[in-house]
Amino acid sequence: MRGENKRNVLVGIFVFIGIAILVAGILTLGGQQKKFVKAIQLKAVFDDIGGLQTGNNVWFSGVKIGTVRKINFYGDSQVEIEMNVEEEVVEFIRKDSKATLSSDGLIGNKIIVIYGGTTMAPPVEDGDRLESVMPLDTDQMMETLQVNNENLVEITNDLKVLTSKLAAGEGIVGAVLTDSTLAESFKTIIANLNNASVQSNRMLTDLNSFTSKLNQEGNLFNDLVTDTTLLTEFKSTMGSLKATAQNSEEMTEELKAITEKFNSSDNSIGVLLNDEEFAKSLKQTMVNTDSATYNLNRGLEALEYTWPFRKGFKRKAKAEEKADENN
Repeated sequence: MRGENKRNVLVGIFVFIGIAILVAGILTLGGQQKKFVKAIQLKAVFDDIGGLQTGNNVWFSGVKIGTVRKINFYGDSQVEIEMNVEEEVVEFIRKDSKATLSSDGLIGNKIIVIYGGTTMAPPVEDGDRLESVMPLDTDQMMETLQVNNENLVEITNDLKVLTSKLAAGEGIVGAVLTDSTLAESFKTIIANLNNASVQSNRMLTDLNSFTSKLNQEGNLFNDLVTDTTLLTEFKSTMGSLKATAQNSEEMTEELKAITEKFNSSDNSIGVLLNDEEFAKSLKQTMVNTDSATYNLNRGLEALEYTWPFRKGFKRKAKAEEKADENN
């Protein structure tokens, strides 16, 4: 009898321990799954959830705040995720927050990450649907990396061919690298460029010195730029020069008209300048006039010896001799 009671006590102890372990496991699992805390439901729709399962965690700012409650198909080919989120963190999640898929570690379980949101938007409420953002697809990333690796191999092969040609002295660059004559010519060119640079700097220095002198007070250029009175006088002088130029142009036109008249034969000066027959006639007249004048002088000289005028010329000669003696 005592042995049977002892066995019953041991069985009762083991049952109690088992029940305690079961309750502790349920409480632990329920605490991890947020089963015994007040929560609200949020939703998000994704094109592809990438293996996300019910019970996976929901994170916000690096803190676990809930779990995935349910996964439903939505629309034609999308998936709707229902999440249980602790009510005590609802005030930090805004209606303009976003939800995306991530993983717990490098190769861990899939999780949902809630991020973003502005203080201008109100906190979320039970049943709200957050905007979803698809993460980068790992498979696409691997495909892109594979393409990049292939391109890198091609680039490496091209560089190998290029360096081999350069080492063999092919092409301009290869010739420059291997031909000492070209290297010396290149050095000469660099030296000439250096000299040209020095000359340019010197010229710029001289130009700066020249411009500084031009900007000094009392300089004509500085006065022209800064003195408004001189500028007014300069404008007045330019106006006078312009008027003079206009007058010169008018005078030139008048002289042109006069010269055109000189070249014409309808006036006396034009006849004198352009009519050859008139010129010959005038020349002959001048010759005749000269001959008549000569003959007239001869006749006047002959009058001195004629009887009617002989006494008068003698008196004139005596008067002239007397006047010369008095002087």
